[in-house]
Amino acid sequence: MIYDVIIVGGGPIGLACAIEAKKNNLSYLILEKGTLTNSLYHYPLYMTFFSTAERLEIGEIPFNCIAPKPGRQEALEYYRNVTRFFDLNIHLHEEVVSLQKTEQFEVVTSKARYESKKVIIATGFYDVPHRLNVPGEDLPHVHHYFKEAHPYILQEVVVIGANNSAVDAALECYRKGANVTMLIRGIEFTSKLKYWVRPDIENRIAEGSIKAYFNTEIEAFTPTHVKFTSNSIPQSIQADSVLAMTGYEPNFQFLTSAGITLQDDHYLTPTYNEETLETNVEGLYLAGVVCGGLQTNIWFIENSRVHAQQIISHLKEVI
Repeated sequence: MIYDVIIVGGGPIGLACAIEAKKNNLSYLILEKGTLTNSLYHYPLYMTFFSTAERLEIGEIPFNCIAPKPGRQEALEYYRNVTRFFDLNIHLHEEVVSLQKTEQFEVVTSKARYESKKVIIATGFYDVPHRLNVPGEDLPHVHHYFKEAHPYILQEVVVIGANNSAVDAALECYRKGANVTMLIRGIEFTSKLKYWVRPDIENRIAEGSIKAYFNTEIEAFTPTHVKFTSNSIPQSIQADSVLAMTGYEPNFQFLTSAGITLQDDHYLTPTYNEETLETNVEGLYLAGVVCGGLQTNIWFIENSRVHAQQIISHLKEVI
């Protein structure tokens, strides 16, 4: 069988693309390397979204939420229900290992080989941590993901970063009994910090409950310490665990192996048409946050879910 479109990625935007394909009577298949909405599943257990529930909706299915802003568990439940409601054709735990265009697109996965007229890449960016590239980064106590705070009770925990994920991790670990120190590259927290979190972290630092060093550069990790400079002064602090919440990036290797060119800018932005989302490879589209390259703070579920309609509207005209 040759599908009209194969969608790589089973996150909210990949699901939205499949819903639009189904509504337009196109044959489709979603291929997801992990579980349904794999990135959301790997978010911290008690994460709260910045957006309200209605801005996370896809397929015109209401997202009912008791709290003003939904959490991870509610989002997982919502997208499970949407998938079941539309009876979406999705293969989970099947990673795409090769994507090549000949006469059609040939998509090879960890389990099978498929052919498709068109392909949509909606892989997000959460699977590839943005590395610091310093000695000791691969030590077992250095983590780029944070799930929950319980394992860090009574530990000396160093949190690296100034964004929402770093601040959330620092506050949760502190409240579960860890001794937390934050190492922040800039002179202040990001301006995009959740408005209800900023006063909390600033007050904890002001009262000395959480220590913070600004204007830092990480030099190395050892089994027991983090070596860094703060305001150009060499420092070393004890660390039983390190949470390097330094952000994430798209799988650029996968994009370029499929023939997509990256722009020569600071963000390695993939090349695509802003109206149709078609890349420089004819018939190959991008959807969702992967469009931003290293600018992972410009595309979200709420403002990229329209990509599904843009892509399918163009795609059905050229099949």
